[in-house]
Amino acid sequence: MDFIIEAVIKAVKDLYQTDIDANAVNLQETRKEFDGQVTVVTFPFTKVSRKGPEQTGTEIGEYLKANVQEIASFNVIKGFLNISIADSYWLAQLNNTILTDDFAVAKPNGKKVMVEYSSPNTNKPLHLGHIRNNLLGFSLSEILAAAGYDVVKANLVNDRGIHICKSMLAWQQFGNGETPQSSGLKGDHLAGKYYVWFDKAYKQQITELIEEGQTEEEAKKNAPLIKQAQEMLQKWEAGDDEVISLWKTMNGWVYEGFAETYKALGVSFDKYYYESDTYLLGKDIVEEGLQKGVFFKKEDGSVWIDLTEDGLDQKLVLRADGTSVYITQDLGTAQLKFNDYHMDESIYVVGNEQDYHFKVLFLILDKLGKSWAKGLYHLSYGMVDLPSGKMKSREGTVVDADDLMADMYDTAKEQTDAAGKVEGLSEEEKNTLYHTIGMGALKYFLLKVDPKKRLLFDPNESVDFQGHTGPFIQYTHARIKSVLAKAGYAGVISTTVNELDGVERDLIVNLTKFPGTIAEAAKSHSPALIANYIYEVAKNYNKFYHEKSISQAETEELKKFRMQLSAATANVIKRGMKLLGIAVPERM
Repeated sequence: MDFIIEAVIKAVKDLYQTDIDANAVNLQETRKEFDGQVTVVTFPFTKVSRKGPEQTGTEIGEYLKANVQEIASFNVIKGFLNISIADSYWLAQLNNTILTDDFAVAKPNGKKVMVEYSSPNTNKPLHLGHIRNNLLGFSLSEILAAAGYDVVKANLVNDRGIHICKSMLAWQQFGNGETPQSSGLKGDHLAGKYYVWFDKAYKQQITELIEEGQTEEEAKKNAPLIKQAQEMLQKWEAGDDEVISLWKTMNGWVYEGFAETYKALGVSFDKYYYESDTYLLGKDIVEEGLQKGVFFKKEDGSVWIDLTEDGLDQKLVLRADGTSVYITQDLGTAQLKFNDYHMDESIYVVGNEQDYHFKVLFLILDKLGKSWAKGLYHLSYGMVDLPSGKMKSREGTVVDADDLMADMYDTAKEQTDAAGKVEGLSEEEKNTLYHTIGMGALKYFLLKVDPKKRLLFDPNESVDFQGHTGPFIQYTHARIKSVLAKAGYAGVISTTVNELDGVERDLIVNLTKFPGTIAEAAKSHSPALIANYIYEVAKNYNKFYHEKSISQAETEELKKFRMQLSAATANVIKRGMKLLGIAVPERM
């Protein structure tokens, strides 16, 4: 609303002989209980008007109505000037902006951003927590691209370490040569099966050692399985041919399994990094930090950084034996990513249990003088629970991503059939619809909540066609397409409607907010803003649909206008849902 800001600046100049800048004009959306679409806060102008806020608001309102043709009327409530903008302005917005091909298409801003998400371990399949991670990362990438950024979607795969060796060792000892082909299991599920087996066998050994007189701590260290896993890790790091061969084989199974899950989930990546390639990185940065005096060495040879003055603690960055810790690797990988892409911003999509780690990582890079450290951002998200409780992967009670997606398909099928929304569809069309609705329900439910908040995912609630859900929005889109088909809509047409009803105006006003919502979602790294905006658009449209007939409109011009408005709404819903990674059906 730049024209209102400019008009208020001119009003203050002419009325009170005072120059103000744009920052002094505070515009807000008018509260629903008052008439108007835009509210000007008048309190800041009372100093120059030397009058009360209501009189000041009235004077500015009268000036604007007399001098700005787009302003139809105003009202003042205490210190708030509520402005009603003329229908001609909103109609022009619909015809000249909202209905154009480049509506809400941001021009490239010249900035590059990397979004790193997923980051799976190759010892188990993806689970519900990974689903939220992947959906947040992919959706944020889509939003940033829509806001004009050049986006790189990256995945750092955790493919080495003691946890990977546990799956490998268990397969060696208990697998009898089992493969994905022989078992019928996806490769990631097969690896996860043996990770669980290792844990069960390891616990049994601990129990036996405790019964023999060892303490629990001693038993955990002395159990044969953990010693064998540690030995296997040492062999891997030494490049032992047999261990490396097994590692490559099992990881290959897992990658094939991940690829299936990613495809079903509808996410993708531009660049893969692997911990097996990056775990030794960072030692040069440690040496650099020592030379700069950022790090210090203790008597045992270990290297640390003292962050106590920053409200944190001392942090180990290199062990006394010269081996890396997680922060060492992350320092090196951060440098590698910047060397590869020279991005302006690097976003890490990682759960909030790693908040402290990323505070330390970013602070160290800043203290090392890395110019790009200011562009590092941790998109910290809360965990996802199911009504049955928290997930525990080592105990084999993890909520598997593939199983959950299959359950969502079944839930969508059951509720869609019950609602009678599949009449006239072929079996193939029905299956596609069930998948579209099931995935839409899952994705929308996880993305509509602010990323920082923990959430409870209820599959049945997520597929409610009447609730704050993805299927409600999908059904609204299908409804619009059906209405347009019945009305014979064939594309953009000119209309000469001059006046708007309240529900029509409200819908247009809401559609104009799409570009600003994209920009704000990109700025705040929150797909929830898009999700909730599209829900409001869908609600607006359903109110319009129930109150105003399209095919039975009073005049042909009014029918054309309402078709245009419906088509514009369908386009915004489709594009907004696409930013969430959600497809919308043409019919249901």
